[in-house]
Order: sequence, then C-alpha cells, then structure tokens
Amino acid sequence: MQTVRRMELKADQLYKQKIIRGFCHLYDGQEACAAGIEAAIRPSDHLITAYRAHAFTYTRGVSVKKILAELTGRKGGVAKGKGGSMHMYAPHFYGGNGIVGAQVPLGAGIALACQYTGTDQVCVTLYGDGAANQGQIFETFNMAALWKLPVIFVCENNQYGMGTSVERAAASTDYYRRGDFIPGLRVDGMDVLCVREATRFAADHCRAGKGPILMELQTYRYHGHSMSDPGVSYRTREEIQEVRSKSDPISMLRDRMLGANMASADEFKELDSEIRKEVEEAAQFSTSDPEPPLDDLCNHIYHNDAPLDVRGTHPWSKLKSVS
Repeated sequence: MQTVRRMELKADQLYKQKIIRGFCHLYDGQEACAAGIEAAIRPSDHLITAYRAHAFTYTRGVSVKKILAELTGRKGGVAKGKGGSMHMYAPHFYGGNGIVGAQVPLGAGIALACQYTGTDQVCVTLYGDGAANQGQIFETFNMAALWKLPVIFVCENNQYGMGTSVERAAASTDYYRRGDFIPGLRVDGMDVLCVREATRFAADHCRAGKGPILMELQTYRYHGHSMSDPGVSYRTREEIQEVRSKSDPISMLRDRMLGANMASADEFKELDSEIRKEVEEAAQFSTSDPEPPLDDLCNHIYHNDAPLDVRGTHPWSKLKSVS
C-alpha cells in the first residue's frame, strides 16, 4: 500500500512538471482495495478494472519502474510507452479500460473462458460507483447469474462519479444489492483486512460453482477524478482531511500493527525509506529512458502475422506493422 501511495504521489509531481501528459487517474486513498484483493486471490486468477489502474498493475506484478515509464511514454514502459495511464497490462491482468463500465462484460467473458476450459480460476471485475447505473452492467449480471460464471463483481464506491456524489447520481446507493439475484457484500474498503477476508469469501463462493458474487467496497480517493480535476469544487477540503485523519488505510494498518507489537516504528521508517528510494530510482528511469521511435508506432497490431503496410494520415506515409 505504501509503495502505491508513493508511486501515485510521484505521478502527481511528474504530471505537474508536465512530464506526464494526458489522462491520469490516481489511486491514493484506495490502496486497501487493490492490496486486499490481491492478498486473497491467486496469481493465476484474472483481474480487469477501469481507468484508475496503476495500483492493480503493480499488485499484478509490474514494477514501479515500468509503470512510471509507461506514464511518461517511454520505451521501457509496461506497454512500451504506447498505452499510457489507462492501458497497462500484465499476465492475467486485462488492464485499465478507458470506456466507463465497458470492462464489466469483458470480465464476464474472461470468467466464461475459465468455466469453459474447466479451470478453477475466478475473474475479479472492478468498476466504480459512476459506472454502476449503466445498462451493460445489469445485462452482464443477468448473463453471469444465468450461466453461474466464476466472476467477482467489485464496485469500488469512492463516493463520487467524477464530480457527482453518489446521492445525486443514484436512487439507491446500496450498490451491493444491485445484483438483485446475485448475493452481495458491503465491505469497508479502507480496511485492508476486511477487503482481504471478503475477497477470500467471494473467491471460495465462485470456486464452489455457486456463480457470481458482488462486493461493494466503500472507499475514498484523495485526489480529484483525474489530474485535471482539483477535487475541491464538489467537496470540501475539510471532508478530505477528515477521511485522511480518521480512515486512512495505511495509517490504520500501521497503528494496528504497532498496537499488536507486530512491527516497530523503526521498521516502518526503514520500509518507507526503501520505498522512497525505489520510487525515486523509477522516476529517474522514467525521465531518462528514450521515447519509442516512430518506426515502432504501428507494431504489434496483430499477435503473429506477417509484416503488413499500415495506412497513415496521408498517402505518402510509409508505416509498417511487425508482430
């Protein structure tokens, strides 16, 4: 969780220096969701999420170095500098998806593949409260329940869909009940242990062949919706400060561990200084690594095809795609 926090704060800094450009949605405040889910599933299980994807890219095994290099559009990035903030992938991780809610039917498709091939893998399919009112979500719930797909639907309810509070957007804010015929859990998304235990329960439910399950993680984002949103026009600074002081996922776990003599303050300091060093080195790499050459622009359109010519924006552009 601390690595994700430091990484996101570094991304904020690089964005403000105009080194990172374009869309950039940060995850600080919600770290317990990503860490808790990953602690409860297997590396061979599948996960797909929306565009706030940096933390899940990290928990699914991609280094901070490759994530920051992707954000700055460099060759050493996880998608070779061509994906950016919303399009990072790893084995069994199907990315960030830029279209709101569109990853939910895809997640059900991945779960269908697990069922079809007879594995006991599950697919964790995440979406936000802002996507929760979309028709495609309910269509997916219906198919998943009908076919008893091994899919854990997770609504990360961070209280605001862009700048609209959940109360202003939804007639019912009980997102965990939205599955209707799908059992649902409401979980404290600021407590990493709650998230871990709820996800374990959900994964066991799916692996037992009982079909899909829905979890609503009640969480909070400290930054605005994206870097272009200051995040204080629709909520007060005092509200953000209150959540930070009372419910911060990292502080709560640290206090719990100190209280139970599971770690010392010195160990936490040492850990934090190691993480700071790792993030700083990753930031150095992300600003010094070269950008991909123009010749690479069209590569990897197809997985394993012969090289092909690609039409550019004008007739005399000579572009090639190599698998």
